[in-house]
Amino acid sequence: MSRSPFASRRALLAGAGSLFAWGYAPRLASAARRDPRLLVVILRGGLDGLAAVPALGDPDFDSARLAPELREAGATLPLDGFFAINRNMPALAQLYQDRQALILHAVASPYRDRSHFDAQDLLESGLPKLVDGGRSGWLNRVLAGLPRGERLPPPKGLAIAPTIPVILQGGAPVETWQRQAFAYADDDTVARLLDLYEARDPKLAAALRDGVLLDNVTMAEDGMAPGRTAGRLDFATDAAGAARIMARPDGPRIGAMAFSGWDTHADQGSITGGLGKRLAALDAAIGAFRSGLGPVWEDTVVAVVTEFGRTVRLNGSRGTDHGTATTAFLIGGAVKGGRVLADWPGLGQQQLREGRDLAPTTDLRAVMKGILAEHLGIGDAALGGTVFPQSEALVRLRGLCG
Repeated sequence: MSRSPFASRRALLAGAGSLFAWGYAPRLASAARRDPRLLVVILRGGLDGLAAVPALGDPDFDSARLAPELREAGATLPLDGFFAINRNMPALAQLYQDRQALILHAVASPYRDRSHFDAQDLLESGLPKLVDGGRSGWLNRVLAGLPRGERLPPPKGLAIAPTIPVILQGGAPVETWQRQAFAYADDDTVARLLDLYEARDPKLAAALRDGVLLDNVTMAEDGMAPGRTAGRLDFATDAAGAARIMARPDGPRIGAMAFSGWDTHADQGSITGGLGKRLAALDAAIGAFRSGLGPVWEDTVVAVVTEFGRTVRLNGSRGTDHGTATTAFLIGGAVKGGRVLADWPGLGQQQLREGRDLAPTTDLRAVMKGILAEHLGIGDAALGGTVFPQSEALVRLRGLCG
């Protein structure tokens, strides 16, 4: 008598228990914030913050940027009379109006050179300077330091990537997930592999069970049966998958993912060109976060950051080169939004860093310290000594979470 391979797989998964045994019981000042989630989104390549959130109220903006497309009717949506937002980001603009999006401008990490690799390494490691050899990521150190119940395993993180990025590398356990671009294995194949792995390599079997469960979660939500090909690969699709996984009662509460393609050296096209399309894709992902997280949105912060900004002036190829300060976005029901926070440095020639960059006035670590303290209840001593080493003198921003 034959048995259903899918039923066998489901039984194996059920017997294994929850994928993410969430033992984290946050000790927070606010009793209302009982089950917080934090997702960090890294825009790899360097976001042009002046194209995403142009400072149209700065008297030097037009002469510094030389980008008349940002002044055209309908090119931007107003925010506060000084800053506007690129029209390709209506979902973010709506969250701003709903006071669930906070925009930070003139923000930068401690990095001051122009290498993508080094800048991303510093952004993700959370260290004050570049180091050789092994290092962990600051978000993994957050995971490792979270309080948890007795006899429970440490909480797991989630990386939406084929391998664990630097920001989540370290001693705390992390699961990875990435939507497949090819056909999923059918139930019979999965069942046979599980049988083989359990007999030969229990750890590999456990990893396969975890992956099958994650795939089942996202495919079931999409109405996709196992064995069918995956949907179109784009950032909004990945964002929807991440949201569904993190929204589960037994899912991870800490995660990270990346969106590449922000290195806009030529033909940038802030409104109708390549950058405009990238901003629209990011905005679609923001909408997917909001809908996918559903009832847990009120306990969520999504931090959107990048390794550095772009030059203020367009170059001869109508693009922008590697710069310094840029924008960061905090979105979620736990965010005290509806504001643009900026110690604005100005765009006059004498106000630019090295005569070319938006000058940094806010350390991104101070932003993240504020979120980690107010949203996850992490103390200042741990923030300054462990999460972001040697940053004790850097005061965290306050009033970011409502």
